Formats: sequence, C-alpha cells, structure tokens
Amino acid sequence: MPWRPARAEVALEHDELLIEMPGKRMVRHRLHGVDSSTADGVVAAKHEARVQRRFVRMLILEGRDCGVVLITPPDQGAVAPNVVRVPEAPPEAPILDVRAWEALADFLLAGGRLSACSIADLARLACIATPQFAVLIGEVAAQRALELAWSGTGPLRGSGDIESQLQPLVLASRHSPRAGEALVSALAHIAGATRRRRAL
Repeated sequence: MPWRPARAEVALEHDELLIEMPGKRMVRHRLHGVDSSTADGVVAAKHEARVQRRFVRMLILEGRDCGVVLITPPDQGAVAPNVVRVPEAPPEAPILDVRAWEALADFLLAGGRLSACSIADLARLACIATPQFAVLIGEVAAQRALELAWSGTGPLRGSGDIESQLQPLVLASRHSPRAGEALVSALAHIAGATRRRRAL
C-alpha cells in the first residue's frame, strides 16, 4: 500500500485561516499583519522501518499572533540526498494537498487581496474558502467577468459572453462544493447587474 501521510484541511476566511488537523482538531490563525513566504524544505519521513528525507515546499506564516508552517505532501516529493542542505520542516507542520497549498500560497504572497486575483485564481481560492468567503469570492468573480465582457462589446469588438468568462469557476464547481457556492453567488450578482444595466 502506498505511503500517504494524513492531510490537514484548510478553510480561508477574509482575515483568518482555519486548519483542521488530521485528528479533527481545529486551529485558527488570524491573517492580519502576517508575513508570508515560501521556501524549500525537507521532512524526515519514516516509512516501512526506513527514514527518508523528502523534499517539500513550505508556506511560512509569521506574525505577532501567528506562527505556522504549511507543507506540501512529502510522499509526493523527491527523495532528498543527505548532502543537500535545506531547512527541515517542523514535525508538526500541517500537510496540505498541492492544489490547496498552491492556491493559499499564491493568494497570501500576492498580499491577500481578492482584487489582485484573476477569475482562475478566484476559482482555485473558492475551493478552500469558508461558505461566507466563497459567496464574496463569487461576487468578485462576477464583477471581474462583467468588466471583461462589457469591455469586449462595441462595433469593432466581438460581443463579450459573460458566462464564458466564469468558465474557471464552472470547472472548479464540478469537484468543489465551495466553488459551487461561489458560482451561484456569481450568477446571482451578474443577473442583478445585467437587469440594472438594461434599466438604464
């Protein structure tokens, strides 16, 4: 049976990160004032009576009230030769699936602002959001889709298809309930904005 260490689950709120550890213990970290950085690291992993050093990516969050390192799965990382010197990840570091780790890292490294995200970024982020934050992400995605579609209309440009702009969110909603909630929010926001525009 393949070795697969237990994963943690994350839920992102606009100012908090909730981490559900494998034993179901919930940990909250406030994100206000937190510095984010990434680094390569290693984990000393014991598997079948052998200890291997495996490469991981580390997302390091440091602040007055927060100090946590989140890592990519060591079972998916290459074996690290003993001669390679990289920092060792803390043994208690939560392990996230790569997609969740990348979405969170990209968002936090970009300053944690939804306004800096593309629709594809928002779709990835919706997959790890709390229900409330997923609704907000959907509204931001809708606004971005409206801007892109309306800027593409005119006599010299093809008409913008608003729903096609949301395709990343549609695809994400097929495997993520949270992305589905963001998509419903986006479509509702678009319907209201379209009605208001027609009324003008």
